[in-house]
Amino acid sequence: MNQALLTRLFKSIEGNKETPLMKIAFNIVNEERKKGHVHLADKLEHILIDNLGKQKEQELKPIRTNEFKLPVDRRYRLPLASHIPHEKLRYHMVLSTEVESKVQRIEKEFLAQDRLAHHGLKPRKRILFYGSSGCGKSMAAEKIAWDLGLPFYKVRFDSIISSYLGESASNLNKLFESIEDYPCVLLLDEFDIIGKQRDPKSNDVGEIHRIVNILLGLLEEYNGKGLLIATTNLEGSLDKALFRRFDDFIEFPKPTIPEIKKLLQNSFSSLHLHDDVDLTEFSQMMEGLSFAIVEKVAHDAAKKSIIHSHKSISSEDIKNALMENRFLNT
Repeated sequence: MNQALLTRLFKSIEGNKETPLMKIAFNIVNEERKKGHVHLADKLEHILIDNLGKQKEQELKPIRTNEFKLPVDRRYRLPLASHIPHEKLRYHMVLSTEVESKVQRIEKEFLAQDRLAHHGLKPRKRILFYGSSGCGKSMAAEKIAWDLGLPFYKVRFDSIISSYLGESASNLNKLFESIEDYPCVLLLDEFDIIGKQRDPKSNDVGEIHRIVNILLGLLEEYNGKGLLIATTNLEGSLDKALFRRFDDFIEFPKPTIPEIKKLLQNSFSSLHLHDDVDLTEFSQMMEGLSFAIVEKVAHDAAKKSIIHSHKSISSEDIKNALMENRFLNT
């Protein structure tokens, strides 16, 4: 094998001396030495010993737990964010090829942040998801947390926003400070609640201006170890200055016909469909609906079939569920 490739391969080997891959690597070193490739063998052995030293150092580091405490508001002691356990995160979802590619780019950059830093580059950490309601924005944030193995927190704006002068800004400051050194995904769902366009003609500008100004500064200065993901259905109502504070903007469109069909197939995967069901035809009928409504139609049809002890889901079940849910898209 090419010496350069062999060297790169050995640098990627991790584990203790008893792991199968490490044993094979030391056997390769012995074989190279027997062939008379002493210099190469010594070089490879040095790499392995160095890797073993790093592994031992990592094992000796104390595992720190319970370091992160959710901040609370000063007046009522309510938590400023809610934690969603890893096992309850939603991560099975259908996304368009373009959106999925952009989501994967966020994940890849986060995992490669050390390599990026070596070249003076930073990963995308402040992300804005926008688009129609029910098209997977919040769910995509949960999927990112699941894929990266990060704790997931959702901001509680009912605790953040206070009627008392200055407390809303104080709560925002407290929340951002708490996550600065804590790797997690923080979701600011329905971000337009606190990011509304400042209107100098409005009579109610004092506290709104104060919150938006604080938010601008916090987003600008954020360089924490986690990801901030904001979502909105009303991107037009956001203050224009906020857009410059985000590293990436991803639009979540309504599903196409092929995506609707894939979602229906996933939803019905554990159930039996009657022979008269044509998912392509139903997908065309559901064009223009959001992912959430399509999924609800499928679940309603499935529940009706199960409750009535039908052996399979019929076209009539799906048609009835579709008619009952059409008003949700208005």
